[in-house]
Amino acid sequence: MTQTAETYNSAPGSGYSAHERRTGMLLVFLSALAWSFGGTIARFIETQDSWTVVFWRSFWASICVLGFMVARDGLAGAWRAFRDMGWPGYVVSFCFAAASSCFVIALSYTKVANILLIQAGVPLLAALLGWAFFKEKVSLATWAAIGAVIFGVGLMVSDSLSGGASPIGDGLALLIAGLFAVATVITRRYAHVRMTPATCLGAILACAFAATQASTLATNASDAGFLFAFGILNLGFGMVCFALGARLIPAAYAALIGCFEPILGPVWVWLIHGEEPSQRALIGGAFVISALLGHIFLEFKRSASQRP
Repeated sequence: MTQTAETYNSAPGSGYSAHERRTGMLLVFLSALAWSFGGTIARFIETQDSWTVVFWRSFWASICVLGFMVARDGLAGAWRAFRDMGWPGYVVSFCFAAASSCFVIALSYTKVANILLIQAGVPLLAALLGWAFFKEKVSLATWAAIGAVIFGVGLMVSDSLSGGASPIGDGLALLIAGLFAVATVITRRYAHVRMTPATCLGAILACAFAATQASTLATNASDAGFLFAFGILNLGFGMVCFALGARLIPAAYAALIGCFEPILGPVWVWLIHGEEPSQRALIGGAFVISALLGHIFLEFKRSASQRP
């Protein structure tokens, strides 16, 4: 759900040609596809220490995103992007560092479906936070969608209360959703915040902290390959594709295409690893996804009515 914060900071997309908009949609889809394989890749990793996984995933992701920034803007431009973030960028960096670390740790306790489906409600949680802290207006339809998300997440979390899932894992999934919701609200309120340097700094922070917590940074050859893919292909490549594509299409399109991540993620883990979501996770996830799609559909209608 890394894409959520920058979705609200993306350009409207109306000033681009049809070819550029198609390219933008393809890039955003590739980002969602890359992110959807996160849980599947993690299930191949044999290293027991989650902080070791956090370190190498964050290390490779930071190398990937930093390399993209330098290639696009040059060394001076990349440094200027970090320097100009201000405190909103640093808060977003902290949220990303904490959320990406919690994602890896949560995988040790709960199923991939629980984590991704809970995260799917982030845009609506962000609307709730925006109303609570910044008095942003929330329509009646959005309130209904927020209620559906709360009900769906509550249904999934109830699995841990009955012993069907880990309360630690579901608790971390809720924390991840909350952190991304905070990052979304901040990015939306401070439109000058560029998500790419903030995400890169977040990966560096997660890497540095994990280095102090990991019992060892050594891995076997097989894990080294999967950790490289976990950082470069899953997190870094996904972020680069989103950074390139989200600026070419309207935010509602980016949010809609981003729904492929929580939808496909559990499917890959089920097909490849045989990890089946619980019945409550499926029902609760259906509420969350339906509420999100309904909310995005209303955003489409609102955007269309505002066009000249």
